[in-house]
Amino acid sequence: MDDYSKALESYQKALKIQEKALPSNHPDLATSYNNIGVLYYKMGNYPKALKFYENNLQIAQKALPSNHPDLATSYNNIGGVYNDMGDHSKALEFYEKAYKIRDKALPPNHPDLAQSYNNIGRMYHHLADYSKALEFYEKALKIQEKALHPNHPDLATSYNNIGGVYKNMGDHLKALEFYEKALKIDEKALPSNHSSFATSYNNIGGVYHNMGGYSKALEFYEKAHKIREKALPSNHPDLATSYNSIGVVYSDMGDYSKALEFYEKALKIREKALPSNHPNLATSYNNIGLVYSNMGDPLKALEFYENALNIYEKALPSNNPDLATS
Repeated sequence: MDDYSKALESYQKALKIQEKALPSNHPDLATSYNNIGVLYYKMGNYPKALKFYENNLQIAQKALPSNHPDLATSYNNIGGVYNDMGDHSKALEFYEKAYKIRDKALPPNHPDLAQSYNNIGRMYHHLADYSKALEFYEKALKIQEKALHPNHPDLATSYNNIGGVYKNMGDHLKALEFYEKALKIDEKALPSNHSSFATSYNNIGGVYHNMGGYSKALEFYEKAHKIREKALPSNHPDLATSYNSIGVVYSDMGDYSKALEFYEKALKIREKALPSNHPNLATSYNNIGLVYSNMGDPLKALEFYENALNIYEKALPSNNPDLATS
C-alpha cells in the first residue's frame, strides 16, 4: 500500500506541473491521467480510476485517429472499471469498442486480440451466457497458445476463465483441470506472492467447495487470503471476496458464528468500496440472511434477504441463477 501511495503522490505532483505548463490536449497529460487511473484501479478505488481513464480518453479521442490502438487501450481500461463496479453491460460496450479497433489494426494472432476475446467472454460469463463465454475464451486461448511462451501468465488467465465456465456449468472435474493448468504456469512464471496465485487458489478452492471437500476448500481459500492480505490495501474488494469464500465454507460446515464473522468482514469492505447496486453486495446480504435463518432468527434474515433482492432485481439479467436463490 505504501508503494501505491508514494507512486500516486509522485504522479499527482507531475500532473499539477503538466496541467499548468501544457495545453489541455497534450499527449503527456493523457499519459499522466492513464498512470494515475491505473494506480487507483490497483488500489480498488474504481470511481477515481474511471475519472482519470475518462480524462485520458477525452484527450486520446481528440489527438488520435479513430482506429488507433491506444484508443483501444483506453476503451479496454474503462471497460475493466465498469466490470469491477458490477456494470457488465456497460463494460461489454467498451470492450467491444476496443475489439473493433484491434480487429482492424492488428494481425489475427496478436495477443491484444486475445485479451479482447477474454474480456468479452468474461462479460458473457457474468451475464450467465456460458456457451457464448466459452466461445470467446477459446478464441483467446487459440491465439495465446500460438503467440505466447507456454509459461506466459496470460495463458494462465485463459485457463482460469475457461475453468470458471465449466465450474458454473457444473462440470467440476473439467474446471479443476483448467484451474490446475493455470496454477502450474503461475508456479513457473511468477513470484510466490503474486496476486495471480490468489486467483488460482481461490478458483481451486471453489471447485473443492462445490464438490463437498470443505477442508480442502478452506486450505486453498486461506492461501488466497494470505497473499491478498499482504498485497492489497485493507479495503480492496478482492479481500472481501476472500472473506466471503471462507465464510461460505464455514456456513456449509454448520459453523454459523464463524461464517457470520467472515461475512461481516466482507460486507464492511463492500459497503465502502463498491457502488450500492453491485451484485457482490447482494451476495453479502444474501449470505448473512442465510446465516441468520440457520441460527433461528427469521426476522433478521428477512431484512438481509430483502436488501439482496433489491440489488439483484436492478443489477442482474432475469435469467441469472442468483435471482432464483434470493
